[in-house]
Amino acid sequence: MKNVKNTLTVLLWTVLALALTVVVLFETDVLMFGYYASSGEQAEFLLTTMMELLTLAVIPLSLKLFKFPRVHADLVSRKAEALRKWGLLRLLMLLVPLLVNTLLYYAYANVAFGYMAIILVIVLPFVYPSMERCQSETEEA
Repeated sequence: MKNVKNTLTVLLWTVLALALTVVVLFETDVLMFGYYASSGEQAEFLLTTMMELLTLAVIPLSLKLFKFPRVHADLVSRKAEALRKWGLLRLLMLLVPLLVNTLLYYAYANVAFGYMAIILVIVLPFVYPSMERCQSETEEA
C-alpha cells in the first residue's frame, strides 16, 4: 500500500512541479506570453468551451469515482493493485486538464484557462493520496 501511495504522490507533485515550471518560464519572459492571442478567435473559443466542459465534468467525476459500486468493489477486493489503477486515473483526470489549462492560459492570454487551472488546484487536496486516505478507500464501507 505504501508503494502505491508513493507512486500517486510522485505523480501529483511531478505534474504540479511541471505546471509551476511553465508558470515560471512564462512569467520570467523566457517563453513569450500570449503567442496565440492574435490568431484565430474561433480556435480559442472552441478550446475554451472544450476545456470548460472537460473541467466541469472531471471535477465531480474524480471526487465521486471511488463511490461507484464497481470501482468500490474492485478497491475492496484487490486493494493495492486496484488503488494504483483507479488512483492514477483519478489523479490524471485532474492533472492533465490542469496542465493543459495552464499552457493555454499563457498561449492565448485568456484568463478563463487560468481560473480553470486554479479551480483544479483547489480540488487536489480532496484527492491527495495520503496513507490514511489510501487505507480508508480500500476498506469495506
